[in-house]
Amino acid sequence: MSAQPQASARMTMIQALRSAMDVMLARDANVVVYGQDVGYFGGVFRVTDGLQAKYGRNRVFDAPISEGGIVGTAIGMAAYGLRPVVEIQFADYSYPAYDQIVSEAARLRYRSVGDFTAPVTIRMPCGGGIYGGQTHSQSPEVLYTHVCGLRTVMPSNPYDAKGLLIASIECEDPVIFLEPKRLYNGPFDGHHDRPVVPWSRHPLGEVPEGYYTVPLESAAVFRPGSAVTVLAYGTMVFVAEAAAAESGIDAEIVDLRSLWPLDLDTIVASVKKTGRCVIVHEATRSSGFGAELVALVQEHCFYHLESPIERVTGWDTPYPHAQEWAYFPGPSRVAAALRRVMEP
Repeated sequence: MSAQPQASARMTMIQALRSAMDVMLARDANVVVYGQDVGYFGGVFRVTDGLQAKYGRNRVFDAPISEGGIVGTAIGMAAYGLRPVVEIQFADYSYPAYDQIVSEAARLRYRSVGDFTAPVTIRMPCGGGIYGGQTHSQSPEVLYTHVCGLRTVMPSNPYDAKGLLIASIECEDPVIFLEPKRLYNGPFDGHHDRPVVPWSRHPLGEVPEGYYTVPLESAAVFRPGSAVTVLAYGTMVFVAEAAAAESGIDAEIVDLRSLWPLDLDTIVASVKKTGRCVIVHEATRSSGFGAELVALVQEHCFYHLESPIERVTGWDTPYPHAQEWAYFPGPSRVAAALRRVMEP
């Protein structure tokens, strides 16, 4: 992160992401921002609001409803020196672009022996908790962590969101930048029946106004603890925090932030310290990213484990509309897992 002190302001995650793009559009003439409704309207979640008015229609512009076309043109731009930041309106809509992402963006550096790179940042709002139903609530991160040549990032708060997005735009590799939309306006602990807490009342809502980066491949110890390690990312970081408070268990919560490449050292150090591990994610269970985390913890921490590793995830069903909170891995399910790993 930059060492120079600078002014800061209270920001939502929406404002922090907009600030990151604002900083990079001003800093680098090769940065362009586009996607469906990104220009004049400012994005379906208003993340790019005002950027077209400030930087013009050649730098911030709308694209046709063609995810494959959006990503395909971004790869071509990137190969010839631009740094496109494109928005897929919902992560659920990224599948039509999957061939471009996997076969072209992720392979370009390798297949050209380093002659070309694809410094494309693909922003995707993801996750549930907003009554979006099966086609507006998915968490497809594991589809991208599986692909060699891609980086996959998911911030949990405004401070990290801005620093990670700037780092992603500057990265020479293509980055899948997943944004938990349930966190856009405030931290969400899984209690949907309680008032929303705004980012203005949370320490991580304090964001430097200028340039800074949060290093890719770096996890953060969100909550220090000694009894059990919880590995989480995105919205589940705050759900895990609520579960620890409600269960009374001194859990150390590790916010992965960068899913791949992964900060394995931070994970291993935490699990070796606590001897127990619970893994939490919103995506479906089978072949989810939690399975990879279980394998890594088992491989690197086997002789330090005092109990079996637990996973708390979404169910192996489409994300339901009518039964949103039966699917969502809430604090009661996480707390139950914490209690199970603490059993002698």
